[in-house]
Amino acid sequence: MFRILIATSCLLVLCGCGGGSAPTPAPTAPATQQETVSRIGDITIRATALQTSTLAAEVARQYGIARDDRTVMLLVGVRQGSDAQEIALPADITATVTNLSGQRQPVTLRELRSGDPSTGPGQALLDYVGTVETSLPDTLRFDISIVREGGARSTMQFSREFYPH
Repeated sequence: MFRILIATSCLLVLCGCGGGSAPTPAPTAPATQQETVSRIGDITIRATALQTSTLAAEVARQYGIARDDRTVMLLVGVRQGSDAQEIALPADITATVTNLSGQRQPVTLRELRSGDPSTGPGQALLDYVGTVETSLPDTLRFDISIVREGGARSTMQFSREFYPH
C-alpha cells in the first residue's frame, strides 16, 4: 500500500537513528519542497504529510481515510537496508502538529500493514498513518519522535504549507 501511495503522492523522506535516552535530531539531505531524504547508516524513516484530497480514491478507501482538503494525512515508515531490499521495522512513533496560530494537536497514529511477508524481504510493509484537521490556508509544523526496537531514538521536524484545491 505504501508503494501505491508513493506512486500517487509525493513523499517526504526523513531519517534518523541514535542511541541513548536523549532524542537525536536527524540530519536532512537536500530535497524538493515536497520531499526530504535523510538517512543514517542503513536505517531510513519516511514521513509524508499531504492533504487526503490528493489521495487516489482506492488508496483512501484502503487506508480508511476520507478525502478532504482540510484533512492532512501523516504517513511514517521505518525501513532498514538498501532501497531494493528494504525491510520494514516496527517502532513506537508519536507525532504532534502545530499550526501558525500556535495551536498544537497530537496525531494519533495506527499501524497499517500491507504486502505478503512470505514473498521475501521488503514485501511485507508496516507503516503508521494518522490524520489531523486544519483550516486553509495553513502551515503545519510536524514534530515526530521515533523509538525503534532496542531503544534507538530519532526526532524529526518539518513544516508544510496547505492550500484549498
